[in-house]
Amino acid sequence: MSKTTLDQLKQFTTVVADTGDFASIKAFQPQDATTNPSLILKAVQMPEYKHLLDQAVANNKGKSVASIIDALLILFGKEILNIVPGRVSTEVDAKLSFDTAGTIAKARELIALYQQAGIPREGVLIKIASTWEGIKAAEELEKSGIRCNLTLLFSFAQAVACAEAKVQLISPFVGRIYDWYKKKTGQEYTGAEDPGVQSVTKIYNYYKKFGYKTEVMGASFRNAGQITSLAGSDLLTISPNLLDELSKSTAPLARSLNPETAAAADLEKISLDEKGYRWLHNSDAMAVEKTAEGIRAFAADGDKLVALVSAAAQ
Repeated sequence: MSKTTLDQLKQFTTVVADTGDFASIKAFQPQDATTNPSLILKAVQMPEYKHLLDQAVANNKGKSVASIIDALLILFGKEILNIVPGRVSTEVDAKLSFDTAGTIAKARELIALYQQAGIPREGVLIKIASTWEGIKAAEELEKSGIRCNLTLLFSFAQAVACAEAKVQLISPFVGRIYDWYKKKTGQEYTGAEDPGVQSVTKIYNYYKKFGYKTEVMGASFRNAGQITSLAGSDLLTISPNLLDELSKSTAPLARSLNPETAAAADLEKISLDEKGYRWLHNSDAMAVEKTAEGIRAFAADGDKLVALVSAAAQ
């Protein structure tokens, strides 16, 4: 019997589920799982997960809505870690995206709550937006053994700064890069021509060529072709509908990214201080627009979660 495309992918890439839906995570047996405010908001409104909201409210009577939300995030994370053998990513409030000290404080708070729930810090990645302030917060957190997943990453500048900060993992957003270029040019892109695929390929090759340990996890996919074009990336975080598509396919899959090819890539090593980072990042119109848009969207879903929890706590 032929191996599924998903099984072939798992041979050289760690597959991560991009969902807060436990049933989907169980179905596809990924190594890790990622969450974000939008996914948690969606999941907590599903009848099968209402008990987690009720539990967070009941266990935090008289506490602030922010405390209840933190407890809810930990309950989701703990449930996910009962299913996956690896790590879960939990995101700090998007409104802290430009607040280094605030991000550090919130990350430490979340890790402490996980540890109180019996989850070691090694099982958790703290998700932080890839702003300069977020990257600097991650740099400090990594020094104290708190591992970070730098999300909303669209530019090469963001990737270089994350590598220099020695963060554990980055999540470059393939699909949102594709969306921007498709809207701007009116073109469809496939395979190696896809700007999102090209972005992750360049970052992967740069990291491997110059020996950076930061893991590359492609994210935000629009179609299975983007995923198969990045086979060989350290990790790929994939939504349930695309995991399902890959699990039903038996198309042969060749590895696209590997350290040997990366070593021969025509790339120069660069180093970025804050001024260099801001110049290079702001030279990329797509990255500026998409980073800001992503922060606004996560903040808006964070506000909706606040309203939902406030109502439940009444």
